[in-house]
Amino acid sequence: MSKTIDVCLSPDLLHLHSIEDKLVVVVDILRATSCMTAGIANGVESITPKASLEECRELKAKGYTIAGERNGEKVEDFDLGNSPFGYMDDELKGKKIAVTTTNGTVAINKSRNAKEVIIGSFLNLSAVAEYCKKSQYNLLVLCAGWKGKVNMEDSLFAGALVEALADTHESACDPPLMTAKMYEAAKDDLLGFVEKSSHVNRLKRIGIGKDIEFCLTIDKYSEIPVLKGEKLIKL
Repeated sequence: MSKTIDVCLSPDLLHLHSIEDKLVVVVDILRATSCMTAGIANGVESITPKASLEECRELKAKGYTIAGERNGEKVEDFDLGNSPFGYMDDELKGKKIAVTTTNGTVAINKSRNAKEVIIGSFLNLSAVAEYCKKSQYNLLVLCAGWKGKVNMEDSLFAGALVEALADTHESACDPPLMTAKMYEAAKDDLLGFVEKSSHVNRLKRIGIGKDIEFCLTIDKYSEIPVLKGEKLIKL
C-alpha cells in the first residue's frame, strides 16, 4: 500500500497536518455536508461556503439563495436553514446557494490549501470511497466537530471511510485506527449509537429528529461535491 489515510478530529487540530499535497474529505454529518451532498445531487448548480452571515447576505443581492445556521437553528432572515430537506426543493435546481454554518463551512474554508477538497457524508459514502481509491493523493478526513471539539457522528464517518479503504490505504496515525474501531462497533445501528451524543440531543431539542435519521442513511446518492475556487460543484 503506497497511499495513507489520516483523520483530523477537529478543525482546531488542522495545523498539525500538512494538507498541501493531500486530498481532503470534509465531513459535517449533522448537517452541513449532508445538506451539500443532497443539494448537489438534486440539481443545485453550486454551493458557496462562507464564514460569515454578512458575506452570505451580500451574495443574496447578486441572486444567490442564502442558507445559514447558528447553533443548529436557521438564521432568521435567510432563505434556508441547515436541513437537507430544504436543499432538495425542486425550485433550487440550477440555482446558486451561499451558505454559512457553525462548523462545516469553517472546516471547508480551512481546507482551501489542499490539493483537492471534496465533501463527504454517509449519503455518498461509497462514491467518496471509490473516488479516494482512484486518487493519486494521500487522504485526510477532516471532521468539522462542534466549535473546535471532537464529535461522535463525524468521527463515525471517518471510521466508515477508513474501513472502506482498508485495501488501498494504510493508517498514517492513531485516529484512523480509533475511528475505524468505533465504526465497527456502531455500524449495525448508527442511529442508536449516536442517540446520546451531544449534537443529536442539541438537534432533538429544536425538533429535527427526521434530519438526524436522514443524515445517517448510507449511499442514498452517488454525487460528490468538489471545491472549485470558491464554489462547491458536482464532481
